[in-house]
Amino acid sequence: MLTIGKLGAAAGVKIPTIRYYEQIGLLPGAERSSGNQRLYSRVTQDRLAFIRHARELGFSLEAIRDLLGLSDRPDQSCAEVDALARTQLQAVEGRIARLQALKTELERMVGQCAGGSIADCRVIEVLGNHAHCAADHGRDIHTVSE
Repeated sequence: MLTIGKLGAAAGVKIPTIRYYEQIGLLPGAERSSGNQRLYSRVTQDRLAFIRHARELGFSLEAIRDLLGLSDRPDQSCAEVDALARTQLQAVEGRIARLQALKTELERMVGQCAGGSIADCRVIEVLGNHAHCAADHGRDIHTVSE
């Protein structure tokens, strides 16, 4: 059995995150020691590793909940899992396309910079007026890195 600190260290997850996952039902409630310390099994450690890896791949908590529910029924068809993974892949491809458009626009802006004064700075001019952009690079780009 692992304490919450050892579980967090083993899975690379912070303690408040573990508590949150318990609170929202992604992780089962911990057993308690005689001193009321949380204790976790290897099964919980594996489940937490699954959640962490799914989060690293960009899956939402709701999708992870669905994936965990499906993984708890190993005899079922994996069609639903495939559908969830395809949906995530499409979302990633969309973000990549928006980031590529962003990169192209930033390269264009920097390439047009004459290196003069701020008053003549093309970067400042383009940032101040979206109409100067060569293409629509999306309004939700900032959410990609958050």
